[in-house]
Amino acid sequence: MISHETYENIPGQSKITFLLQAIRNTTAAEEARQMAAVLLRRLLSSAFDEVYPTLPSDVQTAIKSELLMIIQMETQSSMRKKICDIAAELARNLIDEDGNNQWPEGLSMQPVMPWDRWLQILHLVIAALLQTMEDQGNQRVQAHAAAALINFTEDCPKSLLIPYLDNLVKHLHSIMVLKLQELIQKGTKLVLEQVVTSIASVADTAEEKFVPYYDLFMPSLKHIVENAVQKELRLLRGKTIECISLIGLAVGKEKFMQDASDVMQLLLKTQTDFSDMEDDDPQISYMISAWARMCKILGKEFQQYLPVVMGPLMKTASIKPEVALLDTQDMENMSDDDGWEFVNLGDQQSFGIKTAGLEEKSTACQMLVCYAKELKEGFVEYTEQVVKLMNNDDVSLTIKRVRVAAAESMPLLLECARVRGPEYLTQMWHFMCDALIKAIGTEPDSDVLSEIMHSFAKCIEVMGDGCLNNEHFEELGGILKAKLEEHFKNQELRQVKRQDEDYDEQVEESLQDEDDNDVYILTKVSDILHSIFSSYKEKVLPWFEQLLPLIVNLICPHRPWPDRQWGLCIFDDVIEHCSPASFKYAEYFLRPMLQYVCDNSPEVRQAAAYGLGVMAQYGGDNYRPFCTEALPLLVRVIQSADSKTKENVNATENCISAVGKIMKFKPDCVNVEEVLPHWLSWLPLHEDKEEAVQTFNYLCDLIESNHPIVLGPNNTNLPKIFSIIAEGEMHEAIKHEDPCAKRLANVVRQVQTSGGLWTECIAQLSPEQQAAIQELLNSA
Repeated sequence: MISHETYENIPGQSKITFLLQAIRNTTAAEEARQMAAVLLRRLLSSAFDEVYPTLPSDVQTAIKSELLMIIQMETQSSMRKKICDIAAELARNLIDEDGNNQWPEGLSMQPVMPWDRWLQILHLVIAALLQTMEDQGNQRVQAHAAAALINFTEDCPKSLLIPYLDNLVKHLHSIMVLKLQELIQKGTKLVLEQVVTSIASVADTAEEKFVPYYDLFMPSLKHIVENAVQKELRLLRGKTIECISLIGLAVGKEKFMQDASDVMQLLLKTQTDFSDMEDDDPQISYMISAWARMCKILGKEFQQYLPVVMGPLMKTASIKPEVALLDTQDMENMSDDDGWEFVNLGDQQSFGIKTAGLEEKSTACQMLVCYAKELKEGFVEYTEQVVKLMNNDDVSLTIKRVRVAAAESMPLLLECARVRGPEYLTQMWHFMCDALIKAIGTEPDSDVLSEIMHSFAKCIEVMGDGCLNNEHFEELGGILKAKLEEHFKNQELRQVKRQDEDYDEQVEESLQDEDDNDVYILTKVSDILHSIFSSYKEKVLPWFEQLLPLIVNLICPHRPWPDRQWGLCIFDDVIEHCSPASFKYAEYFLRPMLQYVCDNSPEVRQAAAYGLGVMAQYGGDNYRPFCTEALPLLVRVIQSADSKTKENVNATENCISAVGKIMKFKPDCVNVEEVLPHWLSWLPLHEDKEEAVQTFNYLCDLIESNHPIVLGPNNTNLPKIFSIIAEGEMHEAIKHEDPCAKRLANVVRQVQTSGGLWTECIAQLSPEQQAAIQELLNSA
């Protein structure tokens, strides 16, 4: 065996090779192999992103193949379980959020790992964990296996979990029943706590697929909450409350309602005992989260419980942070173990926040956001006190998650307050506005800043014209100008760092992360300007002129594509909301907009195409010649060979929509009769839902006016139109509550009354398309 110090000094890539060799060496001592397995799992868990992606692809493929082989060859059950843990850890890290397999095909010299073999690994992992959980000889090993299962199921995509769900659930149920009996007979609770959390994790991932198993678990879980009242069972009771609420959320209101009343009474009884609970009672945080889930399940019906819930919730949300201003030396003396977080203020000074108790404050603030979002006007009684709490100076001095929750709550609370009329709404806004603008200028964390900017934009959309006074505009203009200038300066600094002698792949990765953060803040500048333009229209153009040179700079040809994309989006808003006055600035954006329709970046093409569409729709007579000029450029993009690929389809659909808008709003600028047959052949749109509604509405206009080219001689185009409508319905391009859906249904109903024509149209549709037409008729 090597020493700990020697091991720590081995590079990460070499550690994997070294540990795999140790695991594979069956002649070595069992303890050494097991230690190697534990260390490899820890390495993949704690340092996956630093170590694994840097390995050559052939080494990555070899590691996966070897792990599978070792699992199949291993004869010792305890060792196989540990290797399964390694495979589970690797599996979780190699599957993306959508459940897509990130397992590469392997090089020609390596055996290809088929997807079904990868599923075999998952099967082995789950089987090994369940087998270990059923090992009655060792409670602690059982608890560890349950914890490993929780880790696995929390990150396992739903699509991968479903094939194993039945077996998994039945095992968990039998273990739970056994451990519940042990609790009653012997008072042992460790494994039961973990099993309850495992059940919650499985339900959370499986969602509606958990419905068939609901009745298997709910009676026992309710029994635990009802009877586990002793002090030593507080954690078990809290975890069981969490489990019940997660199962309820997973299966939905319809299934959960049979137990909702019982569960609410149990929660209410626990809540009324809150005053007797000690501050460190673990049930408190579980209760706060459970109430929020119950609110999501019950919706408006939850309002009746607010008087009971809000007292303890506000108390927890009002916890005051302990803060300190420290120099560098003081900060170094206070280790992370003391529970402090630090923000560097420059000039060798840092701002410290003691985080003890702030996790609970963070959860409570997030729950307040949940209540405001779910209950809307039903939460109005509490808006004032929550607004004051969230705008308290203490919030700006607290941890990141609390500041994010405070920002997120603002537009939601305005929506709640709206029911009491404009005067009350304005009063609420006065509490928020100055603090939000100030925070946009001072917030140091980019994640929190982006949330504040997004919320400020949403607030302006709720409040509308007149919500900002001259002082607000002056301060906001200065802040946004500074953000844009900082954006350009940061890009220049990154370019300088790329010329540095220490520049390498790791530095580039760090620079890319910085760039992503900067671009995200740029999107929020765009959000704020969008909300201002949509509320104030052309009145705000004189104020906007201080930012104009910076926005023009964003769309220069040498700028990166995200700059050009978001610069165009800002000018799109100028055209859409400030026309015809927008033409005053056309010299700055029109040529780039026409040029960028054919840009290499699909994001830039989409922004340019959208701008040309709103130019036709709102732009006024000055834009007419440019609509004529835009048409062939749009058609070129639509007709390119790869226009419908995944990365290009949104840009293409915006081009199709723009062509429709030119024909609809500037028909004298183009030959509509020549373009219409092509436009029809490009329908339907289904990726960009907003543009899909625009195109379907124009299609309805043409059909309702009996346009001869659209309907064709003797209505010969109607089967094609039915096909377009059916495809749109199949792709859920239009929500059934949208007036456009009703118009489309009426088109279908009109044909339905004509006998032979209806039969002819339906006969040319596939069974799926026929079902979609029927669904539209039933719903709209």
